[in-house]
Amino acid sequence: MDITVIGGTGEEGFGLTLRLAKAGQHVIIGSRSQEKGQTVAAKAVEMLGGDAKVDGTTNEEAAEQGEIVFVTVPYAGQADIYRAIKDHVAEGKIVVDCTSPLATAVGGRAWQVIRPWHGSAVEQAKAILRPKVNMVAAFHTISGEQLNDLERPMESDVLVCGKDPEAKAAVGDLIDSIPNLRWVDAGDLSMARLVETMTAILVSVNRTYKIRDAGFRVTGRERWGRPSA
Repeated sequence: MDITVIGGTGEEGFGLTLRLAKAGQHVIIGSRSQEKGQTVAAKAVEMLGGDAKVDGTTNEEAAEQGEIVFVTVPYAGQADIYRAIKDHVAEGKIVVDCTSPLATAVGGRAWQVIRPWHGSAVEQAKAILRPKVNMVAAFHTISGEQLNDLERPMESDVLVCGKDPEAKAAVGDLIDSIPNLRWVDAGDLSMARLVETMTAILVSVNRTYKIRDAGFRVTGRERWGRPSA
């Protein structure tokens, strides 16, 4: 499967690229600069080995190519990115927004949040894209540093929000392909209004304990995935 990571040159996006490519996916890194996208893609291949399938290009081209598009950008630039790729994301495509509306976007602290007009960052993104794009929210509580550290197993659960069960399951299959990650169906897209703010909780925990990779686990079931499973 062709997977696009818009913002793949940043810490979280690059870490997600590494994990998905290591799991056997073809990952296309999107960047404002094609040269930068290609340079970072080459770095990923060097880290993973010559068999890794990672390419780099512009955000617009990457958005067209990927069957599933991850957007991993800071909230301050989120709207501009979605406006840039809007005409390159076909209706029916799955777009996974990983944005947390932290107050750093307006000069505040990383452990504080702001409330987007639409209720959540992912709902703001949905309002920009074409109406029939399948929006999913995920990866808000996964440490970018931990994603990048391939020597350490992941320990967190990924809370996945969205309206379409099949779109959530497709994203969940990718999450399951990363060893030790589990995905949890957290409900409708509007639940992202709560999930996105959990990033700030982890930032505060990391700050208190002087660590960088706190995460969440949901208890009560050995395996989550589809609710009917």
